[in-house]
Amino acid sequence: MVYGLLALLVVLVDQATKHFVVQHFAVGESVPVVENIFHWTFILNRGAAFGMLEGSRWLFVVIALAVIGGVLYLRKEIEQSGVLACMGAALFTGGAVGNLIDRTLHGVVIDFFDFRIWPIFNVADIAICTGVGLIIWSILKTELLESKKN
Repeated sequence: MVYGLLALLVVLVDQATKHFVVQHFAVGESVPVVENIFHWTFILNRGAAFGMLEGSRWLFVVIALAVIGGVLYLRKEIEQSGVLACMGAALFTGGAVGNLIDRTLHGVVIDFFDFRIWPIFNVADIAICTGVGLIIWSILKTELLESKKN
């Protein structure tokens, strides 16, 4: 239940920040927050990370639905894996849903965090990467504990 709320919180924050950007910036507009380090730059991403597979909207929709379905299907196993795995799955799911909403409604993903040395991203992307990191950490931690038992 708590993890479902975390996933919902990610979706709400993601969509609220994207709504703010759409309402207050023109596509392509960039506003420095810290000159040459961090800008708010509004772009429409038609691909995946780093713009890969640009124009493959429906492929990404199908992948997102399959991954979300997989997390829901494995919910009990994830819950038994501990707090890190649950938090990771919740963050990952919330991020996937956030970007899925964009792809479904707009055909693109709205990105705006621009650190100038990395591709522009959004809250959902942060949640997805953090979620995957927590899941990997959980697996490694479990493996390490298992190897110490033997």
